[in-house]
Amino acid sequence: MSISGSKDHAARVAALREKFTKTFGHHPEGIWRAPGRVNLIGEHTDYNMGYVLPFAIDKNALVAIRRKSQLEPESQSLDFASTYGGGETLAVTSITVDELVPRAVPGWAAYPAAVVWALNQVQGVELSGFELLVDSDVPVGSGLSSSHAMEVGTIVALNDLYALGLSHTQMALLTQRAENEFVGAPTGIMDQSASLMSQAQHALFLDCRSMDAQNVPLPLAQEDAVILVMDTRVEHSHVDGGYAARRRSCEQACEVLGVDALRDVARVDDLVAIDDPVIRRRAKHIVTENQRVLDTVKVLNEADLAAVGQLLYQSHVSMRDDYEISSEELDAAVEAAMGAGAIGARMTGGGFGGSAIALIKRDQVQSVSQAVLTAFEQAGYVQPNIFTVVADEGAGRA
Repeated sequence: MSISGSKDHAARVAALREKFTKTFGHHPEGIWRAPGRVNLIGEHTDYNMGYVLPFAIDKNALVAIRRKSQLEPESQSLDFASTYGGGETLAVTSITVDELVPRAVPGWAAYPAAVVWALNQVQGVELSGFELLVDSDVPVGSGLSSSHAMEVGTIVALNDLYALGLSHTQMALLTQRAENEFVGAPTGIMDQSASLMSQAQHALFLDCRSMDAQNVPLPLAQEDAVILVMDTRVEHSHVDGGYAARRRSCEQACEVLGVDALRDVARVDDLVAIDDPVIRRRAKHIVTENQRVLDTVKVLNEADLAAVGQLLYQSHVSMRDDYEISSEELDAAVEAAMGAGAIGARMTGGGFGGSAIALIKRDQVQSVSQAVLTAFEQAGYVQPNIFTVVADEGAGRA
């Protein structure tokens, strides 16, 4: 069953509606849901026009919105509030539509503000003021795309309220523009697409050049298997320099090879023209990772989870050694999970912190979790947050 049909979800929606009314003095016009995502495989391939295989998870951002009428005072003001941090009285960040310029909005409010800015760049679209309250249970900084869940929740709400008629692909591209140009994070297209286009019990096989998408069955329940998330609680940020540096390395590799994107490089042997060993290693990860995505789709269709597990671990080794975006904590989580009998494991997300995932049998949840907890305790790391996730539906009305 999708999370949107659960009693816990219904309780969250009711609580958010009540909180909105208390904060703004009006009822919301509606509440929308946008999930976070786990990337099963295909890391840093999206901005290289390659292939990715994420899925939406049963943790999501809920976004409640009410449009202001032109007769209201400050009708052009955007009022943003969040339940993050709790408390009876929520802080409200206000900014007028005319004041929306890149880097102008501090903190988390930059994400919904960026969506408004991007939509107002679309010919024929002119959004006015509204009130917005967000409640999210996607762990922040965990590599599960908490920021994109907030952006997607905002854009699907505005698309519905203003009857904009945008497709999933258009909304994905607009939220990418919001993230790149307004927030200042050079991210690709994967996270938004997963949040928008996923189906329950499926992974989303996405070609990031053509935007062709295909939902591939995840035969976890049939094989009595689950995905275990191991959040290292080492927060990462796409705005920081490591992500941008990797992207620049890929651009430099393309310049040397004379290709538009590393997607166009078919074999590792083709990288010998790159003299710089670091750039060559970065490019090697992208070339091999694209092939691993294609291979994973094939073995998923054959319900061969053992082969999937091998590909997941190969992906982690590539990110650790070639792309160099792992961390001591991520490596410890992966190795502890594998040592405890996981079918496969890898870091997931942009790297430099965040989460790792393990593909395990359902009866291994306790033993693998304990192995990871013990490894972290022995190494003196902060205790990780460990939980299972379900492949859930993409964004829509809550």
